[in-house]
Amino acid sequence: MAKAKNKPIPKRWLKTFESLPGYDPVATAAPGHWFDVTKADHAAKFFPFILKHVKGEMYGKPFDLQPWQQAVVGCLFGWKRADGTRRYREVFIFIARKNGKTCFAAGLILDNEAGAEIYGAASEYKQGCLVFEHARGMIKQEETLSNRCQVYNGQAKAITVEETLSSYRVVSSEAYSKHGYNTHLAVIDELHAQPDGELVDVMETSTANRRQPMIVYLTTSDFEREGSVCNEKHGYATKVRDGIIEVPEFLPCIFEAKLDDDWADPKVWKKANPNLGISVSEDYLEKACAKAKELPRFTNEFKRLHLNLRTEQSELWIPLDKWDACKSEYDAADLEGKECFAGLDLASTSDITALVLLFPMGDGEFRTLGFYWVPEAAIVKRTTRNHPFYATWKEAGHMRSTPGDMTDYAFVRKHINELGKQYRIREIAVDRFFQGAQLSNELQEQDGFEVVAFGQGFASMGAPSLEFEGLVRREKLRHNGDPVLRWMVSNICVKRDEAGNIKPDKKRSGDKIDGVVSTIMAIGRAAAGIKKETASVYETRGMIWI
Repeated sequence: MAKAKNKPIPKRWLKTFESLPGYDPVATAAPGHWFDVTKADHAAKFFPFILKHVKGEMYGKPFDLQPWQQAVVGCLFGWKRADGTRRYREVFIFIARKNGKTCFAAGLILDNEAGAEIYGAASEYKQGCLVFEHARGMIKQEETLSNRCQVYNGQAKAITVEETLSSYRVVSSEAYSKHGYNTHLAVIDELHAQPDGELVDVMETSTANRRQPMIVYLTTSDFEREGSVCNEKHGYATKVRDGIIEVPEFLPCIFEAKLDDDWADPKVWKKANPNLGISVSEDYLEKACAKAKELPRFTNEFKRLHLNLRTEQSELWIPLDKWDACKSEYDAADLEGKECFAGLDLASTSDITALVLLFPMGDGEFRTLGFYWVPEAAIVKRTTRNHPFYATWKEAGHMRSTPGDMTDYAFVRKHINELGKQYRIREIAVDRFFQGAQLSNELQEQDGFEVVAFGQGFASMGAPSLEFEGLVRREKLRHNGDPVLRWMVSNICVKRDEAGNIKPDKKRSGDKIDGVVSTIMAIGRAAAGIKKETASVYETRGMIWI
C-alpha cells in the first residue's frame, strides 16, 4: 500500500478519497508514489482559511470544500512521485451544471510554483474569463493575496505574481496563436464546447519542458458527435477509472448517471450532482425535470446538463464483465500445432495492425491469440500525450513496434510467416479494400497462405458480428486476458441497419477496435470452414434411390 512519508495514510484521507466515484488513488499508485499528508492538509486548509466565495448568496463566506473537492485537492497536492514532484499531471472533472466546478478551479490556479505560466482556456474568450473572474474576486477579498498579486482586468485578462515571476492568463481556442508556451498549469473550462482537439493538443505539448505540469479539464457531457475531444477524454478517463488502462498520473473525477437509470428519480440526480443541496438545489432540478417531462424537446438537455448523460449515444456493444468471464488460462505455446483461422486488419498505416488467430476447440468453443504491430512513432505520440499504455504493452510483449512512422509491412509479413510455422493457419481473412494489397499478395503468392478477401459491410460482417456477440455471452469465445484486445472491446460501438444486422462502427467507437474486427473476420471464415466440413453428403452427390 502507498504510504505517507513511510507511514500509513490517515483514515480521514482514505475516507475522503471514497468521494471519487469508482476510483481509488491508493490502489492505482505506482511504485514510488507516496502521499504527503502535510502538503495535502495545507492545500485543503487554504480554501476555507484564505479563499472566499465571490457570487450570489455565498459571497464573502469561506470556501468550505465539499468531500469530492477535498478529495481532488488531496490528490493533486498530496500525492507525490518518488522525486517529490506531483503525481497527477491530468485531472478530468466531469460533473453536472451548477456544481461549483468553475469557482473550485479558480482556487486550484493559485499555485506557488516559481516561474509558472498558468492559462485559463475555453472555446470562447468570454467563457475563459469565468475562472479569472472568480480568482480576481478571491484575491480582492484577501489582503495577503492582494499584496502579492497584480490583477489586470482590461481587454487582456491576467494575474501576475512578481515575487515568483508567475502569471495567469486567459486564452481561447484559436490554438494557432498558442504555440511556444511553456505551460505549468492549464485549466480548460467546458471542454465539451471545444470544436476539436487542437487547443487540447497545443496545451498538452506545451507542458513538455515543465518539471511538474498539470492540465485540469472541466466539463459537463457533450453530445454524441464526431471529433469531440470531450467524448475522447471521457472515454479515456473512464478506462483509467475502470482499470482497463493503467495511467497512475491521470485523475478521473467522473460524476454521472447511468444510461439505464430512471432519469426522473431524485435518487439518481445525486450521482451527477455531488453538490446537490449546496450549490445546486433539489427544487431547481425538480423544476427542470418537470419541464423535460412536459416538453420532450428538453429531455435530452436535462439528461446531458444535469445527469451528464451523453445524448444520442452510440450503442456500446460488449459489457466488460461478459468479456472478462471468457478469460481462460492458456498461452501461445499451448496452441502450437493446432489449426486456426486468422483475421488481419490494417486500420491505418500509421497506427495498429492486428492479427487474431481463432482456434476451434470443439463443442462450439474457440480460443484467440492476438498479435499487434504499431509504428514506433505512434508509441511516442501516444506517450507524449500522456497515454503511455502503448509503451507499457510493448514492454510487456503484448505489442510489437515497427521502425519509423509508418507500418513496416515487411516486418509484419516476417512475423506472420513465423506464426505460420507455429500454427496451422487455414485462412487469413483481410479487408476487401485492404490497404496492404502488396502484403496480401505476398502472403498468398510467395508464402503460400490462403488469403480471403472479406467485405466490411453488413452483408459480410453482419452474421459473424452476431456470432461474436453470442459466443461472448455463452462464454465460448475464450481469451487469455490479452489487455490490448480487452481495451479494444471496451472501445467498440456497433451500427444497426433496418433489418437488425450489426457491424463494428469504427468512426463512432471510442478508440481503436482493429483486434475485434480481426476476430469477427476470423469467426466468419471459421464458420464457413466448419460448415463446409460438416456439410451433408447429399449437398455434394445428391440422393441415391433404392
